[in-house]
Amino acid sequence: MEDWSFPPRYDESYRPAPDEPYWFPERETMDPDERDAQILERLKEVCAYAHDRSPFYRAKWGDFDPRTDLKSFADFEQLPVIHKEELRADQAANPPFGSYTCIDPQEVVRVHGTSGTTGRPTAFGIGAGDWRAIANAHARIMWGMGIRPADTVFIGSVFSLYMGSWATLSGTERLGAAAFPFGAGVAGQSQRAVNWMAQMRPAAFYGTPSYALRLAEIAQEEKLDPKDFGIRILFFSGEPGASIPSIRSKIEELYGGKVFDCGSMAEMSPWMNLGESSAQAGMLCWQDVVYTEVCDPETHRRLPFGAEGTPVYTHLERTSQPMIRLQSGDLTRWEKGPSPCGRTYPILPKGIYGRIDDMFTIRGENVYPAAIDEVLSALPDYGGEHRILISRQETMDKLAVRAEHRDGADVDAFAARAQEALRTTLGVSTAVVPVPPGTFERTELKARRVIDERALFHETVDA
Repeated sequence: MEDWSFPPRYDESYRPAPDEPYWFPERETMDPDERDAQILERLKEVCAYAHDRSPFYRAKWGDFDPRTDLKSFADFEQLPVIHKEELRADQAANPPFGSYTCIDPQEVVRVHGTSGTTGRPTAFGIGAGDWRAIANAHARIMWGMGIRPADTVFIGSVFSLYMGSWATLSGTERLGAAAFPFGAGVAGQSQRAVNWMAQMRPAAFYGTPSYALRLAEIAQEEKLDPKDFGIRILFFSGEPGASIPSIRSKIEELYGGKVFDCGSMAEMSPWMNLGESSAQAGMLCWQDVVYTEVCDPETHRRLPFGAEGTPVYTHLERTSQPMIRLQSGDLTRWEKGPSPCGRTYPILPKGIYGRIDDMFTIRGENVYPAAIDEVLSALPDYGGEHRILISRQETMDKLAVRAEHRDGADVDAFAARAQEALRTTLGVSTAVVPVPPGTFERTELKARRVIDERALFHETVDA
C-alpha cells in the first residue's frame, strides 16, 4: 500500500492531481479482507513497539507478549481496553506524560491536552514524526471531502489546548490549501467572523454544528446572507449534530454548502480517522490510520456489522502516546460498506450520535440527548436552542424540554407538535415549555443542554 510503514514515512511533496478523488487510490479502495490482513500485521508491530517501550502496557497486558501471542484479531480482542481515567491516573503517577508514552520526553515537540473540567487534565506529548503523520492523515481525509489546494479553509474553533483546531490547521497546510485560522471564544469574535467570511469567501468551514448555526444567526442580524459567503464544504466535530438529518439539512440550507461529519477523540488524533467522504453516506472508519472496532460496552468484544455499540480505537501510526484499544464511551452503529464514493472502509451511517454516559433513563426508557436535538431541529417553528430538564416528583421521573420558538410562531401549536413528536420518538411523555427566541446563551464550543435534578431530589429527601 502507498507509503504505509511503521513508523510512518510520508513523502511531504506528494499530492494527487486535483481531479483525483482519492489521495491513496490503492489503500482506500482495496478489498477489505486484504486490508485487514495488512492491518493485523501492523497491529503486531504497534503492540510489540508499545510492549518494549511502555511500562503501562506491560503492566496492563500481564503475560501477554505480542510477538508470540498476537496471531489473529481474536487474540487482539483479548487485550483489555483502556479508559481515560487510567490515562489520567498514570500521568499523575508518572508526570508529565505518563508511562504509556513511548518516546523520550526530550523528543516531544508539541504539548496539547484536555481542559481538566471533569478531573485531572490529560497532557498530550507529541513527537515531530507524529505531528507530520497527523497532518498527512488529515490532509488525506479532507481531500476525500472534496477540499483542494485552491481552497481556503476557515477554522472557526478555539485555538488553545484543544487539538481539533491545530490538527485541522496542520491538515490544511499539508493539503496545500490556504488556512484561515480565525479561532473562536473571544468576546465579539463571532461578529467579526461573519464579516471576515463575507469578505474572504472561504471554500470550507470547520467548527462545531452549534457554532455554525450561531454564526448564521449573527449573519442574519448583521443583514448578511450566509449563502453569500460562498462556503462549499462545512465539516464538523466536537458534538453530535452534523450526522443528524434535520440539523445537517438546516445548516446546508442556511449556507448553501455540503455538511460533513468527522471526529473521534482528542487522544486519538488524527481524530478525523472517523470522517465522511464526498458521498456523504456516513462517517468512514479509515481503518489503515486508526483501527476501529465497534464493541459491546460490557464485554469489549467486536460486534458484527449492523450492530450498535461503542467504538474502541487503536493507533496504527502514532509512536509517542499510542492508544491501543481505547474505549471511547461513544455510541454508534456500523455497516460493512463500501461507500458510494468507492472507498471500502466500514461506515457509521448515523455518525457518533451519543455517549453511553450521556444517556439517561426515564421510566425505564433509555433517552439520548441527540434524539431530542433531532426531533426539535426538524420542527419549522423551533428557534434554535433548548434545555432538557430531568426532575423527580415523589417517585416519578419527569422529563421537560424548554425550547425556543421562532418569532411569530403559534406557541401553543409548536408545543403540542413538539410534545407529540418527542413522545413518539422517545417512548415517554415529555412536557415542552416554549420560550422566546434568544432565551438561551449560544456557545462557540460544545453545546451543554441537559440538567438532571434527580440527585438534588435525593439529597433533599435523604437529608
